[in-house]
Order: sequence, then structure tokens, then C-alpha cells
Amino acid sequence: MLSVVFATGAIAHHGWSWAEADQIELRGTIEKISMGGPHPTLDVATVNDGVWLVELGNPRQTERSGFVEGVAKPGDQVVALGNRSQDPKEKRMKAVRLTIGEKRYDIYPDRIKTN
Repeated sequence: MLSVVFATGAIAHHGWSWAEADQIELRGTIEKISMGGPHPTLDVATVNDGVWLVELGNPRQTERSGFVEGVAKPGDQVVALGNRSQDPKEKRMKAVRLTIGEKRYDIYPDRIKTN
């Protein structure tokens, strides 16, 4: 039940039109990190809602936030702030900020609606 398969190819690269305007906070454990394009992603296992796909910015933007290969690993706790999919059946969000431990990674600082 914790395994969820996501199609990330073409649908991953359509800006924000697929996401809700309101932001949510998603807490969980990183299961997988992919730093490839078009957008780096995390698979995040939550306690009560299964595994979510968390999309980050494009590789350069994600790197500018300080989130680079090696700063996080599977098993780390993460808090992702972002906009979830408009499809309530889809466990997918576009992150504007990640927090791992005491470190914040502001991927889209101009889109963050809370501090």
C-alpha cells in the first residue's frame, strides 16, 4: 500500500497549472531521491497517507536553493511546503521549500506563502 507508481515524464513539465493555489505542508520520510530532469523529485512516505511524489524546481533552480546531491538521503525526515495536485486521487505536489533537519531549501522563494 505504501508503493505508488507515478507517471512523471510529460506531465512533470507543465508549470503550475496542474497544482492547487493553496499550499500544504507534507511531512514524511524520504524513500527515493532523483536528481535528474526535467525536475528532481523525492518519493516521500507519510505516516497516514502513503507515498507522495514531491517535484522540485528544474535542476539549476534546485541546485541554487542548496539542495544538491548528498545533502539528503533515503531515511531522512523531510517537511515539504508546496502545492498539491488538483486531482485529489493523485499524491503529488510541487515543493516551494524543503526542510531537512534544521536546514531549509527555498526552491521557489517568491512563491512561499508562509514562513
